Amino acid sequence: MDQQVIVVEDYLDKITNFGFEYAPKLIGGIIVLVVGLWITKLVTKAVGKSLAKSSIDQSLIPFLKSLTNIILKALLIITVMGMIGIEMTSFVAIIGAAGLAVGLALSGTLQNFAGGVIILIIKPFKIGDFIEAQGFSGTVKEINIFSTLLNTPDKKLVIIPNGPLSTGALINYSTEPLRRVDWTFGIAYGDDVENFKKAINQFIADDDRILKDPAGFIGLSELADSSVNFAVRVWVNSADYWEVFFDMNEKVYTKFPDYDLNIPFPQMDVHVQNNK
Repeated sequence: MDQQVIVVEDYLDKITNFGFEYAPKLIGGIIVLVVGLWITKLVTKAVGKSLAKSSIDQSLIPFLKSLTNIILKALLIITVMGMIGIEMTSFVAIIGAAGLAVGLALSGTLQNFAGGVIILIIKPFKIGDFIEAQGFSGTVKEINIFSTLLNTPDKKLVIIPNGPLSTGALINYSTEPLRRVDWTFGIAYGDDVENFKKAINQFIADDDRILKDPAGFIGLSELADSSVNFAVRVWVNSADYWEVFFDMNEKVYTKFPDYDLNIPFPQMDVHVQNNK
């Protein structure tokens, strides 16, 4: 009976000692946890307000707020666990190993995710811009966190992953207000060069969409096998680019004969020599 009493007293002593040893740590951890959650809420709210006032894309703000909240809470939990005496070295190592395994398994997805964040922050293009990237050209329809959607001129929907899109070469045709339209027109050998310049200058003058400043350019670019080729360059507003391009081609084809100009085509002269 006395041995049972001694055993009970030993347990009570151990519990009491444990309480005196860990109770302050536990209470301190609870206080830090409560205060930390309150501070985390305030910081997350302040980050959201700051992002809302910045030029960051609105679709990115909820993600950045959530990311800030998760990081702060993770740091808070690790701090509290360390305060109450839990060994964190092994715990952190396990989390790191798990994170590495997940990262390797989702490397492509994470690359696209990171690319989407970069695109939304840097904004190399926006919805409505006409871009050329990854072998495709089209108007930007949507910018998602993992991919960007393009509408091609022939109404096809192209989905481009944001990873390669953010790291590869990209042409944005909508960034600048003006674009230069380039043509190469050929006339036959023997045609009057001055007639050619007169015709092109008249076509340019008749089109109000072609800008007078910067001025256009006409220059002989090549003496080819079957034609004398001229480079013609004019400036237009970006929205008028294709209409001006196609209209000029049509004018050249239909009105060159009015200026005694011939559109050449590849041909071969065969000389037969009779040696008899």
